[in-house]
Amino acid sequence: MIVTPFETYQHYLSLKNHFTNPKYDFFKYGAKTRASVTSFNKRKDKYWFEKTSRKYSDEEVVDFLVSNFSAADNPQNLWIGEIINSGERTYAEWKKRRQSSTYLFKEQSNELFLENEFAKLFDCSKGHPILLKEYLSGRLSLENFVILDKIFHFSKNFDNKLSDPVWETVSLKIKKYGPFINIDVFNYKRILKEIIGNDS
Repeated sequence: MIVTPFETYQHYLSLKNHFTNPKYDFFKYGAKTRASVTSFNKRKDKYWFEKTSRKYSDEEVVDFLVSNFSAADNPQNLWIGEIINSGERTYAEWKKRRQSSTYLFKEQSNELFLENEFAKLFDCSKGHPILLKEYLSGRLSLENFVILDKIFHFSKNFDNKLSDPVWETVSLKIKKYGPFINIDVFNYKRILKEIIGNDS
């Protein structure tokens, strides 16, 4: 489906809001924003939206923006020009991870659960738990961090026990990115059971 520059702009605003505003839900409001075509046409950066709309379909535009907002340390400051200039690699890497999601989950879960005691992965008694440290270090991808949360629901416990800005940022990212990760949770639980060897 062809997407117009203005529609691309609306997707940009809506997804930026989704990843930065705890109360906004892209899936509830879609790409509906208060922006008008008139105001859009006055923007000095509208060229970037025109360029993006020519390159991607409607669905691809959403994926392209989601891949970049989810990867950003501070989505609030992510400008469309920056996304266009450096976001292609981010998008390509995102697609690669999504296409090999099961393989990556097995690989990273093997390392995670074979090198650490199960309970200690989620232990917040001494600050950041091992699981969070693995994600922050880059050894555990955001996608797999989200999948593990879909299985174990650890983020609620972390929310109650951790109050530092680092976790607050990650917690919001999990909540916002999670709905974009459509998986068969049962299948991933089965993979984990094979790795862990129990029904944790």
